[in-house]
Amino acid sequence: MISIFKTSVKRKSEIKLLKPHLDELLCKSRWNFDLEDSDNILRIESENCSERKVVELLEGLNFKCVELE
Repeated sequence: MISIFKTSVKRKSEIKLLKPHLDELLCKSRWNFDLEDSDNILRIESENCSERKVVELLEGLNFKCVELE
């Protein structure tokens, strides 16, 4: 399953800050940010991704995050 989120993450340094948190939450998943996209997309490939937990994690770290359908 692939989940896609619009985020407010804009810099590689912010991704570096998020990496340990996302790795812990999404331990057996692949994820990446596309900062060249105007929506600063977070794409997650996972069999058990909790979209709600991803949104809560980013928002808890003061980033905007909305799942795209």
